[in-house]
Formats: sequence, structure tokens, C-alpha cells
Amino acid sequence: MLKNMPKHGQAWPELKTEMINRGSGDAKWREGKTAVYVFNAGEDVARVQKEAYTLYMSENGLGPAAFPSLKQMEDEVIGMGLSLLHAPETGVGSITSGGTDSITMAIKAARDYHRSKHPSPAIQKLNIVAPFSAHPAFDKAAQMMDLELRRIACGPNLLADPAAMSAAIDANTMMIVGSAPCFPYGLIDPIEALGQIAERENKWLHVDACVGGYIAPFVRMNGADIKPFDFEVNGVSSMSADLHKYGYCAKGASSVLFRAEDLMAHMIFDCDGWPGGRMITPTLSGTRPGGAISAAWAVMNYLGIEGYKSKQKMVTDARETIEEGVKALGFEILGTPQVGIVAFSHPTENVFAVYKQMYKRGWFTSLTTEPRSLHLMLSPFHAEVTDIYLMDLKNSLEQVMSGDTDAVTESRYS
Repeated sequence: MLKNMPKHGQAWPELKTEMINRGSGDAKWREGKTAVYVFNAGEDVARVQKEAYTLYMSENGLGPAAFPSLKQMEDEVIGMGLSLLHAPETGVGSITSGGTDSITMAIKAARDYHRSKHPSPAIQKLNIVAPFSAHPAFDKAAQMMDLELRRIACGPNLLADPAAMSAAIDANTMMIVGSAPCFPYGLIDPIEALGQIAERENKWLHVDACVGGYIAPFVRMNGADIKPFDFEVNGVSSMSADLHKYGYCAKGASSVLFRAEDLMAHMIFDCDGWPGGRMITPTLSGTRPGGAISAAWAVMNYLGIEGYKSKQKMVTDARETIEEGVKALGFEILGTPQVGIVAFSHPTENVFAVYKQMYKRGWFTSLTTEPRSLHLMLSPFHAEVTDIYLMDLKNSLEQVMSGDTDAVTESRYS
């Protein structure tokens, strides 16, 4: 759609008012009625995000020589991530623009590492072996790099099936994948078993902890029995963990982490064959917004370990309350969630129809299609609205049971 640029500019107060008005029909995340896309850790964290972001809004992380402050902040953020996820002293990493960016760069590194270890004049299509529940970012990266993605059915417990994944590995397998947790079900795959396969087969294991990387360590600190899922498992080569999810940092910030420099070296882009001189970038992006880096540094230092433990306890408390409440309504929880995601199905009723009724009540959440279930990715603020959610869910379910089967379609995200 074409739109002509206005000949004369408008005053900012007028533009601000129009922007606010345009957002009036958006999801009501500030009221806690959104359980996807937004991670609401409270007004205090939001204030730190905004002020820290604007302090470095114009700076560019592409130029560490020009902005050594950003380089220092990035190094410290990555250092905290590596420490939380049990990386050895050799661990390294980089801030990226998001989970898809982190996953893509890990795949690029694994591909080039594999090629360096298996030079061959023949053209071979490399493959990635991943559970069916792995994020579509793996499909996206595979398409861009002309790789084969082998999605392997999960076990009856909805977790990655190590035996089936092992059977799918061949000489052209460059990476195997596990999630901690996967997005659809919020369940942590058996990373220890996958790590054993990676060591035995000499394959690169990537753990997608985009959702869990900055919540699972603190949930474990709060007493949950979370099995090893990170660099504590020897076979893990790389991880992705989103700062702008349960790290509560400003959007546009994730982290891609590697066990050692010799692995990350294959991610780096280095070009000296053009008139502008040598360009080196650690990730896919050229320009790297300074505000995303500075906000991540500020929020992590603002909260600290105790602050994160407190925020993440609010998340798990909300999840446990919702689990108890939905089971009382006849829903069935998918697996045994341990962090911030919970999905639940109903043995007799159409959950898509229930979703539609919840949407009419102002709730914007998610769905899974296999099996059909309602899906919540919770934030600390949700601890304040669990009773409202459960009451609306009860009323929505009763409305569907009474015969209102107006359901959303499976193409809601298209």
C-alpha cells in the first residue's frame, strides 16, 4: 500500500496522541491479559529498561573501538549468562537481536565447524536432527543455509526421544538439538541423554534455551529439581538464551553462547574484499542497537540474583496456581512443566472454542495444535491476575459446554 509522506511535519504532541490512540485496540498486556510476546516484570523493571535504553539509543555496537562502553557491557552480560549456565572458563558468546538470530548463528557456526573437520570435494547436504517440538527458527535457518532439518517425533511424554534421534544421525549430521524448555509444551528435553549421544557420535549439540536460559537457573536456586540442561552437560557445544524473555531486558536482546572460542570462531563474519576496508561482525546484524545492550546490562545488574529469584518465584507460583485451577475444571496438563510455560488440553471440549471465548473476554494467549491445548507463557505480573484468568476460563468453558462452539481456526498466526 502506497502512502505519500506528508509535505510538512506534525508536532510531536499530536503524533504522540495518535500513536496512543492507535494502540487502544492492542492486546492489554499491562492488565496481565497477554501471556505471549510480552514479559511484564513490573513498572520498576520497565523504567530501568527504558532509561538505560535511551542512554545508548544512538550508539552502535558494530563499532567497539568507537563505543568501548558497549563492548564492556556486552562482555559483562555474556559473562553473567555463561556463569548462570555453567560454562567453563573457556566459554564465550555474543548478544544478538533475538532467539532466531542466536539459533541461526549457532547453526552457521556448527555448519562451518563441521566443514572444517570434514573437508570434501563432493557437495554434501548437511542435516540437523531435532525433536518435533523444536522452534521453527531451526527451519528458517535450515532454509537459508540449504540444510536438511530432520524433525523426529517426541516420545509419549512430549519430550525429545534420544533413541529415535540417535537413529536419525548419519555422517552428514552437523548438529543435534534439544530444548530447555520447548515453546509448545514448556518441557525441558533430556539434555543429559542427548549430551551422551553428542559425545559418542562426536556431534555438535545445541540447547535452545531461548525461553528457559534466564529463568531455569533461578527456579533451580528456588528449590526446583531441574536436571542438568546447560554447559554442565559435557556434550553441549552451544546455547541460545533470550535476554528479552525471562531476562526481562528490552526487546532486541538475546545471547548465543559457546563452550569455547574455537567453536564461536566459525560464527564470525570477516570480509576484507571491498573498498570500505575490513569488516568483522560477530552476528548476522551489521548495526547493533546500543540501547538493547545497555538495557540488558542495566536490568541484569538492577535485579541481581536475588531479584531474579524473586521474579521467577512469582512466575512459578502463578503457574502452579493456574495448573491447580485448570485441573479442577477438568483440563489436563501436558507433561510436567517446571518453568514459565504451561499447556493444557481438555478430554471432551473444543479448546479452540474455549480460546475464542477467552479472546472475547480480552485474553490474548496461545494455542498448540498437536495436541490441541491452551498455552500460557507467564510473567511475574500474572501472579496478580490468576484468579481473574481462572474465573474467565471457567465461564468460557461453561459457555462452550452449553453449545457455543465458535472456535478460532488453526491458521490464527498466518
